[in-house]
Amino acid sequence: MNPIMQSALRIEAKVLPGNKIEIDLPPDTALNTVGNTIEVILLLPEKPTRATEQSILEILAEIHSQRPSSRNLEEINRDLQAERDTWDS
Repeated sequence: MNPIMQSALRIEAKVLPGNKIEIDLPPDTALNTVGNTIEVILLLPEKPTRATEQSILEILAEIHSQRPSSRNLEEINRDLQAERDTWDS
């Protein structure tokens, strides 16, 4: 039995308009592949993980940094009560 020797070649390619790719084999490719069928495996770019996105704590910190800091708790409670009083009217 004659063992089949399989070769692999890693080449990066850009996706062209129309979602097409063009692969140029280097001239020193040992295989005579003209006219042969070859297998192409695509590795797509990884999607960003949640670790790279803002965490909820970072979002809250950003929101708090943008709010006016001139009001104290009593003023906030008074404003909330005034808003609630309008609901009953």
